[in-house]
Amino acid sequence: MEANDIGVQTTLVLDTNTVLALWMFRDPVLEPMRERLSRGPCRLFSREDALEELRRVLAYRQFAQSPEAQQALLDAYRQRLAHCFPPGTPDEQLPSCRDRDDQKFLEIALASGVCALITRDRDLLRLRRHRLIRDRFAILRPEDWQQRYGI
Repeated sequence: MEANDIGVQTTLVLDTNTVLALWMFRDPVLEPMRERLSRGPCRLFSREDALEELRRVLAYRQFAQSPEAQQALLDAYRQRLAHCFPPGTPDEQLPSCRDRDDQKFLEIALASGVCALITRDRDLLRLRRHRLIRDRFAILRPEDWQQRYGI
C-alpha cells in the first residue's frame, strides 16, 4: 500500500476534541483529514457514552451553537460511524488514563480493533508507548495521521 493510499482497512476512533476540531471548528490544518473522512473509505467507531459526551460538549455556552446546529453535527457524526457500541465494562488489559473521562476512547479502540485512536489529548498521547497499547493500536495526533498517509 502506498503512503497516501488509505484503504478500507483504515479504522479509527476520534476523541471528542478531534470531532470538534474537524466538524465544528473546521480547523484548516485538518482539512485534508476532514475531506478524506467525508469521502471514505475510513471507518469510524464510537460508543454511546462518547456520543453523549459529544452532545454535552456541543451544548457548552461558549461555543454558541444553536440546538439545531448541535443536533445536526451530532447526527452527521453518528451517520459517519461504522459501528457504535453500547457502554462496556472497563477492560483490565488497558492502562488507566489519568483523565478517567478519556478511558472510554481507549476501550472503544481496543473493542473495535481499530488501527488508531486520533487525539490531541496529552494524557492519551502519553499512553501510546505503553506495552498494552502499542501492539494493539496507534494513538496519533490528527496531524501525525495526515502525515503518515501523505494527505
